[in-house]
Amino acid sequence: MNENQVIMAAKQEERFKLCDQIELQEFPDKYLIRSVDNSPQQQQTFSIDRSDGIIQPGDTCDAKPTKVSTIYGVVGTIRLLAGTYLLVITSRKEVGTYLGFTIFRVMSMKFMACNGSLSYSSYQEKKDEAYFMSLLRTVESTPGLYYSNETDLTLNLQRTYKLAEERIRKPLWKQADPRFVWNRSLLEDLIECKLDTFVIPLVQGSFQTSQFTLKDSPARITLISRRCTRRLGTRMWRRGANFEGDTANFIETEQLLEFGGFRSSILQVRGSIPLLWEQIVDLSYKPRIKIISHEETPKAVERHFNDLKQRYGDVVVLDLTDKRGDEGQLSAAFANEMQKLPQFRYVSFDFHHHCGNSNLDNIELLYDQISEDIEKQGYFLVDSEGQIIEEQKGVARANCIDCLDRTNVTQSFLARKSLNSQLRRMGALSSTECISTSDEIYEMFKILWVEQGDEISLEYCGTNALKRDLVRFGKQTLVGLIKDGMSALSRYYLNNFHDGIKQDAMDLISGRYTVVKNSPSPFQLNGFESFSYLPVASALLIGGITVTSLTFNQVGRNVQHCVTTIIWAGLAAGATAVVKANGRQFCSRPRLCGLL
Repeated sequence: MNENQVIMAAKQEERFKLCDQIELQEFPDKYLIRSVDNSPQQQQTFSIDRSDGIIQPGDTCDAKPTKVSTIYGVVGTIRLLAGTYLLVITSRKEVGTYLGFTIFRVMSMKFMACNGSLSYSSYQEKKDEAYFMSLLRTVESTPGLYYSNETDLTLNLQRTYKLAEERIRKPLWKQADPRFVWNRSLLEDLIECKLDTFVIPLVQGSFQTSQFTLKDSPARITLISRRCTRRLGTRMWRRGANFEGDTANFIETEQLLEFGGFRSSILQVRGSIPLLWEQIVDLSYKPRIKIISHEETPKAVERHFNDLKQRYGDVVVLDLTDKRGDEGQLSAAFANEMQKLPQFRYVSFDFHHHCGNSNLDNIELLYDQISEDIEKQGYFLVDSEGQIIEEQKGVARANCIDCLDRTNVTQSFLARKSLNSQLRRMGALSSTECISTSDEIYEMFKILWVEQGDEISLEYCGTNALKRDLVRFGKQTLVGLIKDGMSALSRYYLNNFHDGIKQDAMDLISGRYTVVKNSPSPFQLNGFESFSYLPVASALLIGGITVTSLTFNQVGRNVQHCVTTIIWAGLAAGATAVVKANGRQFCSRPRLCGLL
C-alpha cells in the first residue's frame, strides 16, 4: 500500500462502529440485549425491566432465558401510560454501499412491552393505552428507513468532507444532522445510559444505487433522499409551514457520482409551500385549500429561507403549482411573500400548463430561466486524494402542492443536467456527449429516479408517485395513465380513512405528542368516537378499486376493458356521495395534535 492508502486504512480503524450482531434474551422479569461482535469496543450489554422499563447498562443474567432471538438494532424506547416499550429491528436488507460502507434497509420492527403496571390502570387508561399501542403497531411498519453501522447517512458528501476528521471517532448519533434522524426522540434513554454502540440514527427517505461501466471504467450513481422530521406527517394532515418555518414533506435529495477516483454530488431540496395553510379532508376528491391569515406568516417564510441560505447558500425557488383555482390563489400568496425577500430568486412555472399532454420537452422553458443560477450554484467535487476541487454554492428548492410528482419530474431533469456536467469535468464524456446517448446508462438513471419518487411518495401519501412515465419515458402512456388513476383513488381512500391514525402515530413517535400519566384523556377532550360509517366507505371504495385493478389487467388486450376501467374508477370516487352529507365527521382524523 502507498502512504495515502495506509493513512486511509488507519482512519477506518479509528472510525466509530455500532454493534452489528445483537442477541435479544427474554426472561420473565427483563429483556437482556447483548452484543456478540468480536470487537471489544462493541461488546456491551444492557437490560430493560419488563415491569417499569428501567434500563441497566452492563447487566447480565446466569439464568436460562425463555427465548433467544437475533435482532439487528435497537431503535429506541417510548413511554406510554402503563410503561415503556422497546423498539428493535427484527429484519433488514442490504441495499448497497455509501462511500464504501454497507447500507441496510429496515424490513421489520417490533415493540417489546415493558408495561407491568397496565393491570393496575383505570378503565380509561386501559382504553387510551390500547389506542396508543395500535399506533405503535402502525409505527412497526414504517417504510423507507435506512442506516449504516459504520457511517452517518444524515450528512451529505460536502458536509462530510468539510467537517473535522475527529468527528468519525464520535458516536454516530453525535455526528448526525438531527433534522434527518427519524428516531431522534426515541434515543434519549439509550443516550442517557451511554449505550453509544447501540444508538442507531435511522434516516427515512430513499436509498438507490447502481453500478455501471463507462468508457471501460467502473462508475456508480447513488441517490439518497433524507426526510426532515421537524414537520413529519401525512399528505393531507401536514401541509405548509409552522411558525418556526419548518415545512411539511421537506426532503434533501443528493445524487452522488463515483468515477475514476473522483466523487461528486448535487443537492436539491423540496418542501411544502412555506405559508400557513391547510387542506382538510372532507370526502371531496380535491378538498379546498385554506390559506390561514396570520401576522406570523411573513416571519415564518423568512425563517424558512434564512435557514436554507445558512445551510446551503444561495437559493432558487421553483414553484410548480397551477396558476388557476385554489392552487393559483396559494401560488399568488407565495409569490407575494417572496417579493418581500428579494435576496431569494423566485420562479413560478405552471407545470401542468407547460408540460401537460406529454409535453415534457417544455421543461426546457423552465431551465432557460434558471440555467445561470443552477450553473453558478455548481456541484461538489473531490479527487482521489480527497482534495476538494469544487463546492456547491447554493441549492434549488422545488415545490408543487404535494412536493411529489411534478417536483420529482423537475428534480430528475435538473439532476440529469448536472450529471452530464460532472461526467464531462471528470473526462468521462466529451463536450458534445451526454448520458442519454447511452441507452443502458440513461435507462438506469431514470429507474433510480422513478424508484426514489415512488418510495418518498409511499411515505407521505401511501401510494407510488404519479407521472412516473414522464421520468421513465418522457411522455404519458395509456398504461401509466391508468396506473396514475388507480394511485389517485388509493390516495383518496387513504387520505380520508387511514391517514388520521397514521398522523397520530407519527406525532407520537416523533415526540410532537408526549403521553403524560394522570392527565385528561386526549380522546375524551375532542369527543371523537365516530367510526360508524367507516366500514360502508371502505366497502364502496375498495370494491371500486378492486374492480378497477381486475379490469386493468385486460387493458392491453381490449379497448372496451379500458373504458370499463375508467367507468369503475369514476364509480369508486362517486360512491362517496352516499355519505357525503356527513362530511368531515366521516373521515379518519388525527386525535392527538393540531395542524400547526
